[in-house]
Amino acid sequence: MAPPLVVIRGGGDLATGVAVRLHRAGFPVVVLEMEKPLAVRRLVAMAEAIYAGQVIVEGIEARRAASADAVPSLLQAGVLPVLVDPQAASIAILRPAAIVDGRMRKAPSELPLDAARLIIGLGPGFEAGVDCHAVIETRRGHHLGRILWQGSASADTKVPEAVEGYAVDRVLRAPRSGTMHGLLPIGSLVRQGDAVLAINGRQVFAPFDGALRGLLHDGLLVERGMKVGDLDPRREARFCTEVSDKALAVGGAALEAILSRPDLRRALAG
Repeated sequence: MAPPLVVIRGGGDLATGVAVRLHRAGFPVVVLEMEKPLAVRRLVAMAEAIYAGQVIVEGIEARRAASADAVPSLLQAGVLPVLVDPQAASIAILRPAAIVDGRMRKAPSELPLDAARLIIGLGPGFEAGVDCHAVIETRRGHHLGRILWQGSASADTKVPEAVEGYAVDRVLRAPRSGTMHGLLPIGSLVRQGDAVLAINGRQVFAPFDGALRGLLHDGLLVERGMKVGDLDPRREARFCTEVSDKALAVGGAALEAILSRPDLRRALAG
């Protein structure tokens, strides 16, 4: 019996943490993304395969799939397929045993509860038993990575979680609407005042010394106030290429939720 297929909606950094954990545990994983993904932490986001054709995150290769028909051959080759399918129309062909909604939209899934044997929602916007079977807490703190079989995760505070005392300043936002253009490679160590990106010629400067952990893809049209970059005050360039502790915690919770289902566990062992 083939292991149960898991579809992950979204290929950003948290969803990629889930993909990494499940792939390493032996589950065939397929990621569904938008045509123009908005992942900021692109060095640790499977979504980047949509732009680049192929990416490697912590030794795991993800490759853009031309269609759902191309998925089986990629999985057989040990590659994680990434498919442009924002509406998840391909689940009718893929017939996944489990679906993880990692789009971080702060809104429930449009899919019915019977779209898979197990539907997991990451973070706020989901309610277990209503629009998914389980919710995973994504907010840092005592409950990070906890699986909720009833109720909802913590509400979105709209305030980034603090790292070494920096919270709001960690997130770089577009000063105007326009076209995104990165001025430095992700992973660069920057000093306060360094120009790191520009929107239609208007530069955005580092508010403190740190490592440039993420930038939106060049050429994307962005709106004023939109998150376009991420600065890490720890100044560790290697952190920019590693799946975060938070993403791994969330991924471990997704793995636990799937293995808590005897039917899926038997199929994986099968």
